[in-house]
Amino acid sequence: MRTRRALVTTALAAVMTTASWGAATAQPFPDIIPIPTGSLPEGIATGTGTSIYAGSRADGSVWLGDLRTGEGDLLVPGTEGRMAVGIKVRFGLLFVSGGTYGDAYVYDAATGAEVAVLHLTDGPAFINDVTVTQDAAYFTNSAAAEIYAVELSDGTPTGAVETLPLTGEWQQVEGFNANGIAATPDGDTLLVINSTTGILYAVDPTTGEAVAVDTGGTVLTMGDGILLRGKTLYVVRNLSNEIVELRLSSDLLSASYVATLTDPDFDVPTTIAMQGSRLYAVNARFTAPPGPTTEHDIVKVDGE
Repeated sequence: MRTRRALVTTALAAVMTTASWGAATAQPFPDIIPIPTGSLPEGIATGTGTSIYAGSRADGSVWLGDLRTGEGDLLVPGTEGRMAVGIKVRFGLLFVSGGTYGDAYVYDAATGAEVAVLHLTDGPAFINDVTVTQDAAYFTNSAAAEIYAVELSDGTPTGAVETLPLTGEWQQVEGFNANGIAATPDGDTLLVINSTTGILYAVDPTTGEAVAVDTGGTVLTMGDGILLRGKTLYVVRNLSNEIVELRLSSDLLSASYVATLTDPDFDVPTTIAMQGSRLYAVNARFTAPPGPTTEHDIVKVDGE
C-alpha cells in the first residue's frame, strides 16, 4: 500500500517538467491507457502538461495519469457515499460531479486535497457533468430540468450555489436528460446535450433559457460528454460507440455535420478530453458486468 506522500509524489511527477521534456518527446503516446479495474469511470479531463484524470462512479475516487507514459495512481481516495461522474480541471482545481448524491466536489488538482463539498439539490439527482468559466462552475442534472451555478472568486468556490431551471425550448422527458455541458470561452453561452431526445441546446447561463440548436437532422441521441474547441463541437454517443463532430455557426443557433469518429477500441465511451491535437475517450463499458475485476481504459482516438 502506497503512502499518501507517495501518491502525491506520483501525481506531481505525472506533469512533465521543462528539464525532462527533451528526453520525453522521443516516447510515443500509447493508444490505450489502463485505469483502475472496477472503477466504473465516466468522466475524464486533461490538466497541465500530459496529465489526465479519470473519476470513479464506484467510490468517488479520482485517478491521475500521464498520457505519455500511460502510468498513474490514485490522487483522490475513494469515499463511501460519493461518486465521481463528469470532471473538469481549471484554476489548479478539479471539479467533480457527484451523481445520485446531488453533490459536487472540488479538489486540489495537484495534491488531491479537498477544497469544497457543495450540496446542489435535495430533489431527484444525477449530477452528471460540469463546465467551468471565469465566474462559475455549471453542473447538469440528468434527473431534473435544472443546472447549478457554483460561484467562483479568483477561481475558488465561494460556497454560493444558484439553481437555474431549464426553460424556453427545453424538453424534459422520461429517462436521462441534461448530460454533457460546455461553455463558450467568454462564458456567455452554455451548450447542453439531452441524452434521450438528442437535442443540443444553447443555454443562457444567467437565466437557464434554452434554445434548440439546429443540427440539420444529425442524430445525437445517446449524447453524453461534449467538448468545444473553437467552433468545433464533439458529441460522444456512448452506446453507439462513436463521436460526432459538428461545426457551429457564429451565433451558435445551428451546427453542420462534419464527421463521425470511431475507433476499434471503443467500448461505450462516455466523455472526451483533448491534449494538444490528441483526442481521448474513456470506456465506461456500460454493457459489461460491473465488478472489482472489470477492466477499464482510456483510448487515444484514431478517428477512422
